[in-house]
Amino acid sequence: MAGRSEIQTQQSGSIEDNLKQAVASPTAAPPQVDQRQTGPAVAIPTVASPTIRGPAAYEQGVPRVSAPDASARQLSARAIVFGLLANVLFSMIATYLALKTGQILATAIPISILAVGLSGFLLRLGLRRSATAENVNLLAIGSTASMVAAGTVFAMPAIYLLGLQDKLDLGSPTIFLHIFLIPFLGATLGVVFMVPLRRYFLRQTRGEHSFPEAAATNAILAAGQGGRTHTFVFVLSSLLAGAGAVCASMLRLWSETFTTGKLDITWVEKAVAGDKAGQWVGRSFQSLALPGGPGDWWYSLTVKFKAFVAMGTGAEFLGLGYIIGLRYVAAMVAGSMLSLLVVVPFLSQLDLGALQQLNPAINSTASDAIFNNIPRNMGIGCIFAAGAFGVLKRSGGMAGSLGSALIGRFRQRGSSMVLERTDNDISYPALGLIGIVAAAVMAGYCYFFAFKDVPNGATLTLAAVVLALLISFLFTVVSGWATTRAGAPPISGVTVTAILIVPLVLLSTGLSGSPAGQLGVLLVCGVAASAFSVAGSLMNEFKVGHGCGASPKKIAWSCIPACALACAVVAATIMLAARSGGFEGRGSATVLPAPHANLMKSAVLSILGDGEAPWLAYGVGAVIALAVQVAGISPLAFGLGMFLPLALTLPLLAGALIAAAVKWGARDEATRQARHHKGLFIASGFIVGAALLGVINLALRGWAKAVNELNQLDMPSKLIGSGEDPEKVARLMNWYGLLGFAVLALFMLVMARLTRCPKAAA
Repeated sequence: MAGRSEIQTQQSGSIEDNLKQAVASPTAAPPQVDQRQTGPAVAIPTVASPTIRGPAAYEQGVPRVSAPDASARQLSARAIVFGLLANVLFSMIATYLALKTGQILATAIPISILAVGLSGFLLRLGLRRSATAENVNLLAIGSTASMVAAGTVFAMPAIYLLGLQDKLDLGSPTIFLHIFLIPFLGATLGVVFMVPLRRYFLRQTRGEHSFPEAAATNAILAAGQGGRTHTFVFVLSSLLAGAGAVCASMLRLWSETFTTGKLDITWVEKAVAGDKAGQWVGRSFQSLALPGGPGDWWYSLTVKFKAFVAMGTGAEFLGLGYIIGLRYVAAMVAGSMLSLLVVVPFLSQLDLGALQQLNPAINSTASDAIFNNIPRNMGIGCIFAAGAFGVLKRSGGMAGSLGSALIGRFRQRGSSMVLERTDNDISYPALGLIGIVAAAVMAGYCYFFAFKDVPNGATLTLAAVVLALLISFLFTVVSGWATTRAGAPPISGVTVTAILIVPLVLLSTGLSGSPAGQLGVLLVCGVAASAFSVAGSLMNEFKVGHGCGASPKKIAWSCIPACALACAVVAATIMLAARSGGFEGRGSATVLPAPHANLMKSAVLSILGDGEAPWLAYGVGAVIALAVQVAGISPLAFGLGMFLPLALTLPLLAGALIAAAVKWGARDEATRQARHHKGLFIASGFIVGAALLGVINLALRGWAKAVNELNQLDMPSKLIGSGEDPEKVARLMNWYGLLGFAVLALFMLVMARLTRCPKAAA
């Protein structure tokens, strides 16, 4: 991914255009803070004024923290309790969304929505309104969830996809330890490496960076202090999305994916004879979405050329698309269309021998086989090239940032100056101790679980730990720099770069393609991805906290235990998903495609596997990345679209178009901002409601008694069991899914446009 999906973070122009709409105009009146709030009122700064440059732009809206503010609440019981609850809730939601849609939900925005809603609710009960610093620390505890999920879903589900649980005889406790510990080590390193860079990005270069995600979060907190929370709209949207998820995934009143191609319908019925008499058994049927036969153009297009359109019908797609924005989503959809509507139909005319020249691993001419083995690998090459382009493009700025930060820290050593509460960090000795402990745990884990029984185990362990630390540190610098410019780090591009580089480096030190070697690669990539993603989240929290008078030291300390909790919840969610339906296959409501982990699996097997890596497909993807870069299109978005199926990218376009339509025709800028701001609440509600019910569905599908009840409520099973034609049922469910999606889209559009801009305070 409400928060932002990670994929939008690579196109800074579209992000700033999108998120800045949520930020109040610099000329607007400051929010009126209820006097029942304990502590002095603190104004929330907007993003730096576009007409002012340098330090003045930054200082313009930043409050000076006076002596009485030093006692302002931040780590209160309220902030801790509700932060932990938000952490657990959004860890499940972000993990589910990443596994289902391939989008990484940044949870700062939905958590800030809930925080200000809770504050208003407590105020109506006669209690005090939450202080802004409390909400900031609630964010620090809760919003780590999405970034932990972002780093985890790349590597950890690959344990199941590579079959390591069977090859290495891993029990459930050991798998949980792997999925928990690797991201937690990376998250800890992300905190250790980011804290020394905070002062440089926030103070020494103030006014030079826009921090769009932090600006959007500040706008929501400011609106909440002014009494405009849209909490009812958020709750209503969540309930509507949850109801849609129940109808689609539990009752199966309509399909979760609309398609113009082939339909796969499954149902259950009780066997009446044989060994399974009295038990539920699965049945399936396949047909075309539209009537047709040999000789019809539609039949030829779908069957012969394998060209069709598909789109998910869940509310979460609308919410994510709204937040991501039109420019980035359009690039993704273009990439998907190139893969599914151009490359696959073209290659479908070749025989198997010709296809194997492009990728020796392909063993069928079916559309799924062609897409998974050729266009998706082209997408991997495009993503890798995009990540390399980004690192090279930013290398000068990142090197300068790192050098300036280290020089500034060196000059401050030995200084007796008393730092303000808003400029106080975790001490360097404490950071060093945390880093040493993390490195030692990583070394022990890597040796005993991956390399103990392989040749040169000690050498491989040392190489893996050094590589993990080096990449994590470099990625942290990239993350901080990208966050200040684009709002959040480019997780996909940089992580794919690591996925392709790490196996090659470890191979040079004697790594084999054994299951233990594959686990070692997952260790390094998992640590690096988590360090990268958590560092970016922490930088945004530092920015929000600095403007609100919060202590960065408390924010950083809160982040580490919050990451531990998030890692545990994310691990449990991944294991639940693996047990319920897994990450491969089709036709089941509980199968989650896990695009990032499948990308990890493809890269590991390409380099460490027995087969030949599809270097030709990777190279073609890199050329495509260069071409779209020259054309001014984000190569990361385009490559990610090539890798993802059209069913996961096309519905995002509907949400992005609604975001543009919401602002169209507004009489003034204030109305545009008010509409877009309300739309963010609706989008967040859609995401939270749909994802939460999705997690509940996974849990129920793993419980035998609940499965029996759901089977009895399953609508296709009832209809087909009563004698209805499976083909007719499949086609009705297909069109009902599109109708339900249209109703949700209409609700979002109408509700967001029916917004009146409040009059500015005199």
